[in-house]
Amino acid sequence: MAKVHNFSAGPAILPQSAIDASVEALKNFSGTGLSLIEISHRSKEFEAVIGEAVQTVKDILNLQNDYEVLFLQGGASMQFDMVPYNFLDEGETAAYLKTGVWANRATKEAQFFGKVNVVASSEDKNYSYIPKNYSIPADAKYFHLTSNNTIYGTELFSFPKSPVPIVCDMSSDIFSRPFNASNFDLIYAGAQKNMGPAGTTLVIIKKSFLETHRAKRKIPTMLDYKPQIENGSMYNTPSVFSIFVCMHTLRWIKEIGLEKMEQINKAKADLLYSEIDRSPLFTGTVAKEDRSRMNVNFILNNKDHEEEFLKFCKSNNLNGLKGHRSVGGLRASLYNALPLESVQVLVDVMKEFERMKK
Repeated sequence: MAKVHNFSAGPAILPQSAIDASVEALKNFSGTGLSLIEISHRSKEFEAVIGEAVQTVKDILNLQNDYEVLFLQGGASMQFDMVPYNFLDEGETAAYLKTGVWANRATKEAQFFGKVNVVASSEDKNYSYIPKNYSIPADAKYFHLTSNNTIYGTELFSFPKSPVPIVCDMSSDIFSRPFNASNFDLIYAGAQKNMGPAGTTLVIIKKSFLETHRAKRKIPTMLDYKPQIENGSMYNTPSVFSIFVCMHTLRWIKEIGLEKMEQINKAKADLLYSEIDRSPLFTGTVAKEDRSRMNVNFILNNKDHEEEFLKFCKSNNLNGLKGHRSVGGLRASLYNALPLESVQVLVDVMKEFERMKK
């Protein structure tokens, strides 16, 4: 079967080593004679998996003992509620930066629990840029931002200094580049873009943040970070398969290293953006200084050619290039596991389509 180049925004491409290990584990997990999806999550074999996954996250990000690492369910969307439920009391205010659909949803959910101060928004230009020169109020309980905006294709390449704890949704660019994790008090990321399949969400919490900023309200057990930590992400049955794949993806990331990963990701993005800027057929949709390396959004200048181009891509084994239903256009997601060779194939197809239209 011909290779299919996977540009899907999520669930997204995974490293082949993680897929191969998963196939074997589905047949016989860790020599148990049982499938990975039928073993007990309390078995020593799976406890070793989740233990390695947690430790590998700490190793990659150089996290010290003042951080807890969890693998929870409910996706990043559940964290839109868990964060304010645990850290924002009624009458208190949290600061939010609104840069896209998911940041907007996080803002709306926080309003169920307390007050929200939107310090800046790029909604005025259809989220096509990252706001600059905003102030973070010192009396906010925390400051929430989204590092990469999957739908609109913008990314924060530097993070502001904050007088209050920082909470960051890193769902679509975590492990794509080095960053100082110690500057954050809580990081969360849905697995299904740069880390694994859908079904689990990585949550990293600074212990002191949990101890000193915890809300005074009573919190249902499943939505409370404390019992999740006390039970090692296994207060209830965790997503065994998803965590196993994450563990192998994390192994792969650790072996490459974040510095090298950033170089590869930059090369992929530069290659595609250069072709978008060169070609008379295509136009990028976001401010150049804020262009995401993970999600490249662009349009055909002649919208009538869009369906034809997508069919041409499919005939050349290019998958997942249709833009999000809320914005349309085209989107190429260049997550960690996508090789540079796939981006070159896309660029070659774009050039061939241009020749066809001359």
